[in-house]
Amino acid sequence: MTGFDSGFLDLADQLQLPAPADPAELARLRRLDYTHFTVLLDPDRRLAAATGVDIDGAALLDLGRGDDWHLDDRVPVEEQAGPELYARNDLDRGHLVRRRDPVWGPVEIARQANVDTFCYTNAAPQAADFNQSLELWNGLEDLVLEYASAGRRRLSVFTGPVFADTDPLYRGVQIPRRFWKVAAWSNDGALAASGYLLDQSAQLDDLDLDRSSAIDDTHEAAAVPSLGPFRTFQLPILDLANLTGLDFGALASADVLEPAPATVRPDTDTWIELSRPSDLRF
Repeated sequence: MTGFDSGFLDLADQLQLPAPADPAELARLRRLDYTHFTVLLDPDRRLAAATGVDIDGAALLDLGRGDDWHLDDRVPVEEQAGPELYARNDLDRGHLVRRRDPVWGPVEIARQANVDTFCYTNAAPQAADFNQSLELWNGLEDLVLEYASAGRRRLSVFTGPVFADTDPLYRGVQIPRRFWKVAAWSNDGALAASGYLLDQSAQLDDLDLDRSSAIDDTHEAAAVPSLGPFRTFQLPILDLANLTGLDFGALASADVLEPAPATVRPDTDTWIELSRPSDLRF
């Protein structure tokens, strides 16, 4: 299991996974390396705080999906949100590292990467409409992968939830309302990156989850603008840093959008709503 390769893009400097800037917070996370990707697991939230995957667009293989979800035996069961979270409801086990992204290289290695993506440490609870919609999560992932494949490019893609204290609690797990993604590539030897925010708040509200366990989200609504249903944004990576509390390092300064000032509240005037592939800025 090679994990995310910080030198995969052949840049002058190593590219690091987005992670908490606070050393104590970083030490609390579990780093789990898989084939061509890495998960930073938050044992308290029982979900990944961040993931990073390397995609070789020239060596991608088209393998059968499979559906063998499994726990990672390197960490205690109680630190992972397992099958009980997804039973008898409309929550999908959404891949953070998309199944097809690390499936490249020699066929045996690609097969192992395919299996690795079905580890529960790589899953996040997502409303089915959110996870399956071409206008949301799935649609953005398709565009990123097509960009790598068509141009035979190498990409590094980072994904995770926006953890908030006000996320609704369900079966002992707080369900993230928002997810972020950052794609990075080499532009003639220089790092380039783009950031995205996707929202499943409206879809979660439509699910028949146990409302008695939900946490009041008044503070969250005041802190972050409502994105509304079926909306996806490209936005400054510095805004993602403010929303998540993660350090995106060189990714923020390599943003293909004009970087926004680091403010407490994101400036949504700089956000680009995505409705078609031509809206993407690369």
